[in-house]
Amino acid sequence: MNLAAESVSLADKRHAMTERQIRAYALFVSLFFLVASPIAVLYTKEWDFFDNLFRIITSPCPLVTDYFALGGLGSTLFNTALCGLFANLVIYVSRVHANATTLAGYLLIVAHGFYGLNFLNMWPPFVGVLFYCLVMKKKVAENIHIAFFATALAPFVSEVIFRYSVGKFDPEVTQINFIGITIAIVCGITVGFVVLPLLPGTTAMHRGYNLYKAGLAIGILGIFIYAFMYNTLGIDAPATMVIENPEYYAMPYAYRGFMNVFFAVLFALNFICGFFMNKRRIGDYKKLLKCTGYGIDFTDKFGMPICMINIALYGFAILAYLNLIFILPEIFPMLPDGVGFTGATVGVVFAALTFASDGQHPKNVFPIVVGYALLWAVVLVICLISGLDIPWTLSTQSYINGLAFATGLCPFAGKYGFKYGVIAGFLSATICTVTAGMHGGFVLYNGGFTAGLTALVLIPLLDFYEVKPKRDDDV
Repeated sequence: MNLAAESVSLADKRHAMTERQIRAYALFVSLFFLVASPIAVLYTKEWDFFDNLFRIITSPCPLVTDYFALGGLGSTLFNTALCGLFANLVIYVSRVHANATTLAGYLLIVAHGFYGLNFLNMWPPFVGVLFYCLVMKKKVAENIHIAFFATALAPFVSEVIFRYSVGKFDPEVTQINFIGITIAIVCGITVGFVVLPLLPGTTAMHRGYNLYKAGLAIGILGIFIYAFMYNTLGIDAPATMVIENPEYYAMPYAYRGFMNVFFAVLFALNFICGFFMNKRRIGDYKKLLKCTGYGIDFTDKFGMPICMINIALYGFAILAYLNLIFILPEIFPMLPDGVGFTGATVGVVFAALTFASDGQHPKNVFPIVVGYALLWAVVLVICLISGLDIPWTLSTQSYINGLAFATGLCPFAGKYGFKYGVIAGFLSATICTVTAGMHGGFVLYNGGFTAGLTALVLIPLLDFYEVKPKRDDDV
């Protein structure tokens, strides 16, 4: 009996330690953005820092609005730091039992701080979920991650306040009115009442094979909102936003040098801290790489230090992939020009790392990447044979974003094997450019929505043909 009690006590202490480490890690990332912000201003000499920050906060920001083009490097990093620090405060004040899902919600907030989320538009959806908990008598601490996920509808808030309710957006004059603010608040609260009860049903639909589980729920909700605002009421949808920033667009790889150093330092610190916190051992990381990624919390099974090592190595792999695809148009002149380290590109690096503590690792993500590359190769061959213009390359912005979230399909590769991971990536890549139009760019988790739709197609096919998983669930 004493041994059992002692075992429970040790487990409780381990969980408490992991919770503290998750909180500390999230705070470290926010402070890293904060420190990087003034360095970025010195690097780019974008001295109109506060004007740029104001422009980010007071502009419509449908998917994909590049905050680097809209407000510059330093202001974007500062915006992300503000959003992250707010999430840190919520994690501490709510006394949530921080786990991998909490960390995922936090990372998605900072990821979208680079393209579409800001310190103004994140509030209504977030408060909406808290209001739901209050009315329905649910524990706030148990639903903090849902509140974080709900901020995916932040572009809708900015759209209503700065464009929809005033008729036309003028980048030179900020216009707001009481009606727009009221609609944004009311709809934000409504979102909270819909997202939270919608999640269990949509998660059941894809059976957990899409780690970005909130993407499908919020994507479906975004379709209804967008359709009602425009098509249903007979209002013309707004034209695509054009951001005037010729100096920025003249740089072929945007802030390439700065962001490579930024990520190299961040991932190196992740590895060093994880390595020493784990008593200079990485043996458990080999065990992590053997996990299918299905229904597992790496922080619980292996501890936060090993997760930090995974974030570091997985992050370096992402960084290497990006730098490779950026130079493809230079190596093969027949390819269309892609992008570089735009705000959206930097943001989706963090989005791709979201579940590095909750199922993702380089081994089960690699087949998804191969699936995207396979579709590109197929399109390339068809276009060359038929004489068609090559429409896209791997460094086209929508495909970079799509792949970042398609990594959430990694459980297919983990459980069914390499081939089915490639198929999942291929199918996701096929539709990743059309789903944003369905919700008008109101949903930041468009890639998670795309991955969810892919899972809805692939799962019934595997069931119909009685394809059995090659590996059991992680235990």
